Amino acid sequence: MLNSGLFSSAHCDWATPQALFDALDAEFGPFTLDPCASSENAKCERFFTKEQDGLSQEWSGRVFMNPPYGRSIGAWMRKAFESVETGRAEIVVCLLPARTDTAWWHDYCAKGEVRFIRGRIKFERDGKSAPAPFPSCIVVFRKSIL
Repeated sequence: MLNSGLFSSAHCDWATPQALFDALDAEFGPFTLDPCASSENAKCERFFTKEQDGLSQEWSGRVFMNPPYGRSIGAWMRKAFESVETGRAEIVVCLLPARTDTAWWHDYCAKGEVRFIRGRIKFERDGKSAPAPFPSCIVVFRKSIL
């Protein structure tokens, strides 16, 4: 199975496809912060790595977030929502798995602008590319919506 190694439970971080980021940046950007990145996959000049712990940092400006898709995703969504709600960030645009049955979805995503993505996104990791085994969406938090 092509996706078995790329999408194993051993990894929860997937690089955002550049064309998708570029389209979102053109519509909502320019983005000034990528709080869930590595030096290899950061989409913005300002970014936080796992070691810098983006959850403990203050988010400001125009934020693009592709969070880790593991158990911590609820905390990332809370941070995204609260960063805009408190006025610290102008906008947070999130690339997410469309997991509409989860508590974090109902607690946070449902309060933003939701755009479901048709088809499966091709993510990259370690030089390999494969379609995600799950549907994806974009969730936008901005003060005018909250």
